[in-house]
Amino acid sequence: MTWMKWLPWRFVVKTVARKHGFLDPIALLSRLHGFAQPSEVGEPIELLRAGVVFHARGLINSRVIQHNLDWVWPYWIERQFDPKDPSFIPRAFSITHINLSNRNWTAVGHPDCDELPIVDPRGLLTPFFDSWSLDGWLLAEDGRCLLPSRVKDSRQWQDVGEVISVNTESSMDGLELGSKAWVELESGVPVCKFRLRAKSQVAGSLVLALRPSNPEGVSFINRVSLSKDRDAWTVEGDRSVTFSAPAERHHVSDYRNGDVHIHLTDREDQTEGVCDVGMATAAALFSVKAGETREITASIPLSDTRARLPLADAWQTEREGHARLVCPEPHYQFLYDAAVASLILHSPDDVYPGPFTYKRFWFRDAAFIINALLCIGLTGRAKRALSRFPQRQTSRGYFRSQEGEWDANGEVLWILKRFFDLTGRRPEKHWHDPISRGARWITNKRLRKETEAPHAGLLPAGFSAEHLGPNDYYYWDDFWGIAGLNAAADMLAVDSPEDSRAFREDAVDFTKAVDRSLERCQTRLKRPGMPASPYRRLDAGAIGSLAAGYPTQLCAPDDPRLLDCAEFLLERCFVDGAFYQDMIHSGLNAYLTLHVAQVLLRAGDSRYLQLMDSVAELASPTGQWPEAIHPGTLGGCMGDGHHVWASAEWVLMVRNCFVREEGERLVLCGGIPERWLEQNETISFGPAPTGFGTVSVSVRPDAAGSHKVEWTAEWHSEEPPIDVKLPGYEPVVASPGTGSATLERP
Repeated sequence: MTWMKWLPWRFVVKTVARKHGFLDPIALLSRLHGFAQPSEVGEPIELLRAGVVFHARGLINSRVIQHNLDWVWPYWIERQFDPKDPSFIPRAFSITHINLSNRNWTAVGHPDCDELPIVDPRGLLTPFFDSWSLDGWLLAEDGRCLLPSRVKDSRQWQDVGEVISVNTESSMDGLELGSKAWVELESGVPVCKFRLRAKSQVAGSLVLALRPSNPEGVSFINRVSLSKDRDAWTVEGDRSVTFSAPAERHHVSDYRNGDVHIHLTDREDQTEGVCDVGMATAAALFSVKAGETREITASIPLSDTRARLPLADAWQTEREGHARLVCPEPHYQFLYDAAVASLILHSPDDVYPGPFTYKRFWFRDAAFIINALLCIGLTGRAKRALSRFPQRQTSRGYFRSQEGEWDANGEVLWILKRFFDLTGRRPEKHWHDPISRGARWITNKRLRKETEAPHAGLLPAGFSAEHLGPNDYYYWDDFWGIAGLNAAADMLAVDSPEDSRAFREDAVDFTKAVDRSLERCQTRLKRPGMPASPYRRLDAGAIGSLAAGYPTQLCAPDDPRLLDCAEFLLERCFVDGAFYQDMIHSGLNAYLTLHVAQVLLRAGDSRYLQLMDSVAELASPTGQWPEAIHPGTLGGCMGDGHHVWASAEWVLMVRNCFVREEGERLVLCGGIPERWLEQNETISFGPAPTGFGTVSVSVRPDAAGSHKVEWTAEWHSEEPPIDVKLPGYEPVVASPGTGSATLERP
């Protein structure tokens, strides 16, 4: 906002503000900026825009919800607005009312379908992005009504079989209600299905309810009409909901008359509703006989066009050839399978870090998610997503998803190298220019004019979309920059040796600059741990500096700076076994906890398993994690309620427990839990692509009570040195070409 530096403008703004009794905004902004390092990008317009939209809904929520608490609201509202619930949040000074305590939902969908319906913890289905929702109720003839969002206890699970579905069951005093949501193809068109099943000890009605709300709050409905055959709704004139049977009774209501739930028994039948403020509600009722089960299915077409993968067995087709886990621990098995399904759903073209709040693109999230796709053999999806990267590169070489992400170029170059390494290919000619320009951008962006400052030679101060704190010279960005330069040098070594040599030299110089800066930090802090930036003390933001160890492997597994940083985080920033990010997130983070676990796994520190177990316990009943988890209620408190980066990290953690690259060596079975070995069952993982080739690993018990590790591989070239490090056994360096290792206990 350089125009604000013009004196007359500053004077006018200050005068107008004071005249109307406001604080001087220029002085206030100046104070705020004083807490951060000077940066060319303060707050990216993309984040500001997203924040405005987010809080605009929260403002609407504040005008609607608290004045209409007799309505049936989504689960998060029923909990967050209940003064007796642990999720309750006082609202007196909250300008906007947003979901801060139960940001949990699960996506369902079909491979390569961009629409991702979501289901909340009580079965509320939101079929379209940020849309209205469908709910199921059970009304008994004696006036009792089973409302899942108000039931304290409910059972929910995800089926990851032939079709991905989310199932919810609720009950109350002789009333039982279940729902199932999934997506299937009908004539090549993806259709969301919502099946309700009700059983009651007394006669009653199964209610399919149309709701002007979703897991973020109010979502407007201005008009709804029932078809002549009474078997379908038309919502807003363009969306249809078809019932498997005609509605026997039907009611609608608007904002002035209150929720349709209030009028289920006191109104004549109606077929159309209009609400000028967008709070129309509707209910289709279907009779339930005492003691009998009644089932109704609603169908919602998600698109007018055929899906790219018009196969009835699409899920089976997607899973063929990907790395499969077979283990004796059902919960770990389920979480892995659910994470794989999550990765498939969220990679239709671009990769999304979430189906709702984060259904957008960031290079950072994409790098980690694509790495997971590659590491389990979903190479086609990874390649498709990577092919879209160059169109986001500016003429100066910046890979831009939003301004100010100084880590983006390094992450793009690193994941490109991972793709070529894991597939055993060399970059095609069309990649040479994007790679060169991307690396050159890193080289040109470094602060070379500074010679004595702690940030000399580093990347500029940035806003840190990883929520490490105010604008600063983050080592996270620098480590990714170095990794990107090294990756570019490797990828261009054959076809552009001069560029390769220049990028390698700059990577070395960049590393020296970071090392000098870290040495000054070590002197200042009196310990080797790496803070978030040269100007910070050790705090939760130091989690970003672990990037030097995972996933970039820029430093050795036993680097004192890396291990001391991890030790600090474990001692000061963990709550109940999980990393607590007290900046922005203010919650437990599954994916960041696993970053620490990966550092410990590389170092041979058995505590990695404790962190894995903690993350497993934090998963929702459907096998998902929100971005941040409330330490008290364990509900989602920040970000998307179905965080795909977390799913990616779980997949990568499991993969690295079986097979991981360590420099020029391959490490097998280094993280398999010893408790699995006690079950005397065969454990296996694969086929898993690695930088040396695709590997399948199995661990088999023998008659003597010991275990044998076996593997098969399709190497890209020569077989690498292989270390077998099965916990509970002496490490073994495998003999070349044997494909197995005989282990001995210490």
